[in-house]
Amino acid sequence: MSKKIFINPAPSTNKPSIGSFINQVFIIAYKENTDLLEKTLRDQGFQCEILRQPPLNETNKNYSPSYLCLLNHKGAWQRIININKPCLIIEADFVPVINMDQLPLAFPQNEEKLGINWLYTCAPQVYSVSSDMYAQGFSTSMVAYIISPQSAKYLIDLAEEIKEKYGEENYSSWDGEVDSYLRNRGLKNYIPFRCYGEHGGKPNLEHKKNGLSLKHRADILYSKLAFMPDYASNAKYPFLTLVQERFYGRIKGIGRFLFGKFIRLPVLKKSSVPWRILWFCVSKYVLF
Repeated sequence: MSKKIFINPAPSTNKPSIGSFINQVFIIAYKENTDLLEKTLRDQGFQCEILRQPPLNETNKNYSPSYLCLLNHKGAWQRIININKPCLIIEADFVPVINMDQLPLAFPQNEEKLGINWLYTCAPQVYSVSSDMYAQGFSTSMVAYIISPQSAKYLIDLAEEIKEKYGEENYSSWDGEVDSYLRNRGLKNYIPFRCYGEHGGKPNLEHKKNGLSLKHRADILYSKLAFMPDYASNAKYPFLTLVQERFYGRIKGIGRFLFGKFIRLPVLKKSSVPWRILWFCVSKYVLF
């Protein structure tokens, strides 16, 4: 009988860093000022390219915000196909943690079936954890993620299906369909041990109108944020607002774990190594 060894999934020198694997970052923006975000990423060694949403015109003026967002991401997917290598895509309101480039990859460097690796998660679930403590799972939200050229091609197909299914003027939670779409095509999707940054944006009214949460925050971060998020910097008491929002994200994440939403009971029952999944979860939310 093999001996069970608990492996700490925290940052390890045995795993390659993001900065050693990814050098190209696409920043998806509308009218947001991205100077500070660009500087932070460039200082960490990344090459940045801004992809801004085209101004509203007669063609797209009635498009829903969710569809406009999808089109902007689609532009980044096309660029990745042209470059033909995995890249990082982030939205303009993402705030990375300090030294994000030095943090470990959340998937095997030689993964040939990489679908998506979320660096920021919303409503995450874990499906399995490998012996090297890489976790496959689910997330909504496309605030920050790494994809391969192969998965970029599939996501462009998904964008066309979203257009046909919902139309251009209607809301769609298309980001919630990414995981199943890629997995159904034989790819593997990875969630991080902890988030590599925060969603710094303000509440999304379109989400609220369609029965979704008004806001979402990272459940737990790898380290301190590189700069103050917009939701805090524009508040009357920035630091207090930051603490309040981070507390909200942390408590909500712990609650999802305790109530079986991050790791679901059927997943544990089917797993041949449930102890490994539980250790990943406990380490994520409890250990420091």
